[in-house]
Amino acid sequence: MVKAPLKVSVVVPAFNEERLLADSLAATREAMRAFEEAGWITELIVCDNNSTDRTAEIAREAEAEVVFEPVNQIARARNAGAARASGDWLVFVDADSYPTLDLFLEMVVQVGSARVMAGGATVALETDDPFVRGWIAAWNFFRRRARIAAGSFVFCEAAAFRSLGGFSQELYAAEEVDLFHRLKRLARKRGLDIVILHRHPLRTSGRKAKLYTKREFFWFMLKTMLAGGRNLRRRESCYAWYDGRR
Repeated sequence: MVKAPLKVSVVVPAFNEERLLADSLAATREAMRAFEEAGWITELIVCDNNSTDRTAEIAREAEAEVVFEPVNQIARARNAGAARASGDWLVFVDADSYPTLDLFLEMVVQVGSARVMAGGATVALETDDPFVRGWIAAWNFFRRRARIAAGSFVFCEAAAFRSLGGFSQELYAAEEVDLFHRLKRLARKRGLDIVILHRHPLRTSGRKAKLYTKREFFWFMLKTMLAGGRNLRRRESCYAWYDGRR
């Protein structure tokens, strides 16, 4: 019996991303050649998360399938895209990020090993600020050690993702941290691995470092620690993701 080729669904959540989306989708399409060269079937899905700009139009121009999610929440947008997806594996890429062919080739190797359930990649932020670069380096180190992916790039076996209920819709930020805690428990039961790729970091926009002050980020982190993460369940507390600044 001939085994059916693997199918990979790339899901891009997008809220008012008309300024960066075209370049992000172009980079993603180019990176997806890695899957096609492996003989895999692909699809590209953009979840328009109640945008008021040309996000959906730009996604259609890029020949992506567009899904609409009316509630502004990153977890809901990712889950809505995943619900439409028909792939054996899901890949989530943020709309302000630019994956490379080399990054996806590295993912192909990991998926092809049949030893991996999910993973992510370290991040290269577009910034010249030495403080921010240092912070990102420390954050990358922590995430590699903890095996927790950055939300801007996540890949996961679709069956495992669905068995866990996807991203928690109770959270307005750090939903990827919650997901990977659950994935790691499931992976241990199944004798599989969680990997964080690092040879080809994901290039992603540094706009938040320009739009928000270091003081704002410091207070957000402090409040999160003091509240034990309870503030992540309130949209107003996670304003950097939802106030519309672009």
